[in-house]
Amino acid sequence: MNKLNHVAFIMDGNGRWGKKKKNNRNSGHYAGVKTVKKIVESSIKFKIPVVTFYVFSTENWKRPKTEINFLFNLVSSYFKSELQNVIHNDIKINIIGELNKLPNKLKFILKETVRKTKKNKRILVNLALNYGSKKELMSTFKKIKSKNISEKNVQNNLYTKNIPDPDILIRTGGKKRLSNFMLWQLAYTELYFLDKLWPDFSPKDLHKVLKHYYKAKRNFGGI
Repeated sequence: MNKLNHVAFIMDGNGRWGKKKKNNRNSGHYAGVKTVKKIVESSIKFKIPVVTFYVFSTENWKRPKTEINFLFNLVSSYFKSELQNVIHNDIKINIIGELNKLPNKLKFILKETVRKTKKNKRILVNLALNYGSKKELMSTFKKIKSKNISEKNVQNNLYTKNIPDPDILIRTGGKKRLSNFMLWQLAYTELYFLDKLWPDFSPKDLHKVLKHYYKAKRNFGGI
């Protein structure tokens, strides 16, 4: 049976779900946060050590300002109200991406959340905020002198250093692309593309993917 260290999620379809159900994209983002909470709880149950959620990409700045502000306020409000529960459940929060461009209020709350959960060990939850894999790689190469470029040095200078690469990527929403997400880290990841929109993704869906993954033959270039 394949070992499982890390599951990553591209949470596509929140806006479409909101428009379809309530004629409001923001209602989809709100529902999507509830799904994240359920999936983290299920990941603990399934003994997944690391999960990563693609929350906001470097390309998402092209969206309407009102939607961006709603999403940032939603993240801030969640951690203000749920931080004690996160700590109680021994969940460690980590943020990957370019945080310097985020609003000061959000940056403060995220830094406090990371600080107050840094000793937690039950599960590591990475939130990719203002994250773009191409920018991550460019930043990494700038840190490394040209004569010292090696696979190990690149790995050690990514946002995800000391974190195992994803074994599974799950993308909801029906699109079959990576959307500038973890391009280096996903080299040997098993990819699962689901038609369900993210708010409709359930622990049962996650369990189905895990069952398939455990039976998959993973050769990593071998036979």
